[in-house]
Parts: sequence; C-alpha cells; structure tokens
Amino acid sequence: MVRKDIRKDIVARAQRVVLKLGSYVLTTPSWKLDRKVFSDVVHSISELRQQRLEFVLVSSGAIASGMGKLGLRERPRSISQEQATAAIGQISLMGLYDRLFGKFGLHVAQILLTHSDLRDRKRFLNARHTLMSVLKYGAVPIINENDSTVVEEIKFGDNDYLSSLVTNLVQADLLIILTDIDGCYDKDPRTFSDAKLIPLIKSIDSDIEQFALGTKSKIARGGMATKIKAAKTAARFGVPTIIANGKTPGNLKRIFSGDPVGTLILSEENKFASRKHWIAFTLKAQGRIYVDDGAKAAMVQKATSLLATGIVAVQGEFDAGESVSCCDRQGREFARGLASFSSDDIEKIKGLKTAQVREVLGVDSGSEVINRDDMVILST
Repeated sequence: MVRKDIRKDIVARAQRVVLKLGSYVLTTPSWKLDRKVFSDVVHSISELRQQRLEFVLVSSGAIASGMGKLGLRERPRSISQEQATAAIGQISLMGLYDRLFGKFGLHVAQILLTHSDLRDRKRFLNARHTLMSVLKYGAVPIINENDSTVVEEIKFGDNDYLSSLVTNLVQADLLIILTDIDGCYDKDPRTFSDAKLIPLIKSIDSDIEQFALGTKSKIARGGMATKIKAAKTAARFGVPTIIANGKTPGNLKRIFSGDPVGTLILSEENKFASRKHWIAFTLKAQGRIYVDDGAKAAMVQKATSLLATGIVAVQGEFDAGESVSCCDRQGREFARGLASFSSDDIEKIKGLKTAQVREVLGVDSGSEVINRDDMVILST
C-alpha cells in the first residue's frame, strides 16, 4: 500500500539530487540553446539550494548546440563528425551555465566522463572523490559524456543511463529527468490523443517497459525507453525517479513543493549496496558463463559462490577480474559478477571439482569462478 503523501515524503528527505536535462529540453526547434529554459532551471536551483539541497546536473546539449552553430539539420552520423560537433557546442553550453549561475554567485564545474572512467573501480572512486570535493566547495557539478573524444567501446549510450549511474557515483537521494513531455504515458501521446499520464509507478515491469517505446529523434539519443531503463537502474540503488516536463516554467520548484508533477517511479526496497550496483549496472559484461540448474539454485537461493563444477559452457573472451553474465541452460541471465579466472582457464576447468581444478591450474588455485562477494543476483 503506497501512502498518499509518498511524493512529499520523498522530496522532503532528498538532500542530494541528480538532475538530468535532455537535448530537447535545452534547445529550441532551430537547435539553439533555449535561454528561457536555462534561466528557469538555474533560478530554481539557486532558490532550492537555500533549502540545503545539492544538485548534480547531467546535461545534454553539446551536440545539439554545435548543430545549431553549424547549421546542421540532422545529427552527424560518423563518430568524428559527432565529436567535432560536440566540441564546438560544448563551449557555448558551459559558457551559458557559467554566466547564469554566476548571477547567483555560484560556480560551476565541468565533469566529462566516459564509461572507462567508471568501470575501473579506482577511477570510479576517484571520480566520486572529485565530485564530493566540488560539492563541498559549493559549486554545481555539470556532467556530460565526453562526446568529443569517446569511441563506441567506451560510450554510455545516452545521458539517461549516465544519470542513473551518477546516482550511485554521488550517493544521491533522488533522480529527476526533465524531458519535453509531461511524464510516462500508457501510450505515445504524440501519436494517440487518448494517451494517459501515469502519475505513479510502484515498480517497473514488462508492461511499463512496453509502453516506453523509443523515440526517433534528429538530435537526441534516447526516448522514454531509456528513461525507464535509467529509473529501473536507479531504483536498484534505492533511488526514486521523477520524469517531468522541463519546458514548463517552474516545474522543478513545483516538484519540491510536493506537487503531482510528471511521473514518480518508486525505488526498490531491497536495494543494492554501492559496489554491488557498480558490478550490476556500471560494468559491461565481457562474456557469458552458462551454469547447470543446481549451480543456479545454489547461487540464487543460498547465495553461494559459483564453482567450476556447475559450469557447462563459456562464451566470449575475458580476463580475470572482468565482468561476466551468469546464464542458465536456456540462456537467461540471472546474475552478474567478476570472474576470478580468464575465459581460457574457465574453459579448461568447467565441470571439474576443486581437487581437479588445482591439478589443472596449480596448487594455489581455488574453484570459485565468481566469489559471492563479487556477484549480484539480477533475477530468479
């Protein structure tokens, strides 16, 4: 049973907020930076900070801004052109933030990330320390994917997903995604006139995911599907999400007044610890390990480590310490973890008992292919 005043409780408890701003929110139809939106958001943040709220921005807009400056009508298709467009637009984007926040005596800090910055645990923690220091200085961190240098292998894919990872990075209490529609609907409101806004989502199931169809866009990477994915990722860290219209003036302040703005997506009660969340969502699986029914049952029901004897097959090439998916015989992923051995070694020891593993790999080798402390159960 969800309390009627749950929204007010959530915003009242929030102290650190990740605010994601999409390209369509921040730009005009001609792909210029929308100064009215920027001014409204900055003014709202400056007032809300007086309530001891901290904001970490994940801001799109660099590529869109570059497109406007270059007179482009569609997003560049090649990586090099996209990178050049982002580099050109990033100057204007950060310059505008700096000027507007400066009117309220606030400093901004630009943080550009790639996936490789977060998948390495030491670099992840270093990024966290940097962001915490920025917040202690009273500045506003503005995070974006490093579009000017990123390549396909180290891309987050979209800033919705990046914002969900940032909730873990900065230990946030709330994720707010501002977009160009009022929230999550039961069908595409641009196509169906009878589409209804969903004000509250208790948990994200397959029906909700089907509603959230991707949006084809000339400038933006994501659609509602990526926002729902982001909310689902944040929920596993215990962070609720609000998806709302960033084009409507005053919406950000209305959210913190407890008004029923947009769609509220609740967090999960059984949340992951920070490191487990990092394993499950920040790291990209480099391969797959298939296990028998007995091994799956032990891992899921008894929280045991994955032993070599329960492995039936290995797919992909990976080194020890890299992230892998654990799948049942039907190929369904149910867990993810850090492999203790390389794919080559696991291929040699799959199905073997502990004593046999030591004979094959050496006397100091154990049989735990994934230790339970390095494993996250995703589904049962």
